[in-house]
Order: sequence, then C-alpha cells, then structure tokens
Amino acid sequence: MAEQVNEVARLRMSLIPYLYSSFADYAFKGIPPVRAMNLEEGYRADAVLKEVSFDATANPYAMALKQEVKDQFMVSEYLLVAPLFEGEKERQVILPQGKWYDFYTGECVGEGEVITTSPGLNKIPVYVKDGAVIPLYPEIAKLDDTKYPLEIRHYGEKPGTYSLYDDDGGSYNYRKGEYMRIPLEVSVDASGKKEGKVETSDIERSWSFSDYRFVFY
Repeated sequence: MAEQVNEVARLRMSLIPYLYSSFADYAFKGIPPVRAMNLEEGYRADAVLKEVSFDATANPYAMALKQEVKDQFMVSEYLLVAPLFEGEKERQVILPQGKWYDFYTGECVGEGEVITTSPGLNKIPVYVKDGAVIPLYPEIAKLDDTKYPLEIRHYGEKPGTYSLYDDDGGSYNYRKGEYMRIPLEVSVDASGKKEGKVETSDIERSWSFSDYRFVFY
C-alpha cells in the first residue's frame, strides 16, 4: 500500500505547474480549479445516466440527483478525474462529447460515452481532453528553490494552447504584478504532425523552470 500512496503523491508533485496555474486562474479570474461535471461543455448526464448502474452501499456519492453525477469531476480545463472507492475494482466513467485520452498512456478511450475502467490500486483514473496541453514537473519529493525542467504534454488530434502561470512562490509580490504568464502552444498540420512552441525568453526569466521539452501523445 505504501507504494500506491507514493505513486499518487508523485503524480500530485508532477502536476504542480498545472495545478498552480489553475489556482492562479481562480485567484485572478474566479474560475474554480475543481468543478462539477455539469459545468463541462458537452457533458450530458441525462443522456447517459440510464447506462450507469448505481450502488448506494458501495459508493454513496454516486447516488446523486438523477441529472447529476458526483463521483467524477474536472480539474481545471483539461483533466477528468474519476476515483475509485473502497472495495471497488472497476468503475464506470461518463465522458463528455469529444475525444478523451488516458493520462498515463495517451490512448484514446472514447468520446461522449460511458466507459468501464479497472486501473488497479496504483492509478487514479485520469482522462485528458482532446487538444489538451499539460505542463508537468519531473518526479520530485518536495519543492525548493531549484529550477526544474518542464515536460509539456499534448494529447490528441486538435491543436492546443495553455497559459502557464509562474511567480516567486513565496511572497505576495504577485499582487504588485510580479508574476508572468508563459504561453505554450501546439499546432497540428493537415498530416497530423505536431509542433510545440514556447516563448523561450519567458522560460529563461521565470522563477521555476530551467528548460522544457514537448511530449506528444
């Protein structure tokens, strides 16, 4: 069990650039970093709930209103999280319209449908929207003043953009405008070839990032 807990902790640390940017959007724009599926464009619970079997004993969170599902949620714009509960070996996940991809493998898992997943104990089911750009740290145990290389993942077939937030991470100087937004962009041409673009000078001037590389799924 310790290894499974460590795996989840490493995932959280890797996602800090994405999560930090999401909470910055909440602070500056009022956009919730974690949101109900009902707020996701293309999500139609009423169209697919009839396919889902609920068990109030195994998962009381699933017994929500007929038009609402409470045991899966969006983390910012691109990530759909569907945790398993005690005793569950598999679960059903409602995917909104458009293509969705497995966070870990990049495999397309479906679009606008209900899927069944059985990821095992090591992985929380996480799915990524088509065209998503996800900034990640390497696996680290804790944050310090080190500048870390950035892995920029792109999932799917659509082009994508992301506004990466950064500040000094320790003071309130962001209130005085001492922060930056680093635009990340992935274009996709007619043949499906992908190309990533970053304003390199912004990366070099940032507080947190030493370098970057794109990974295309």
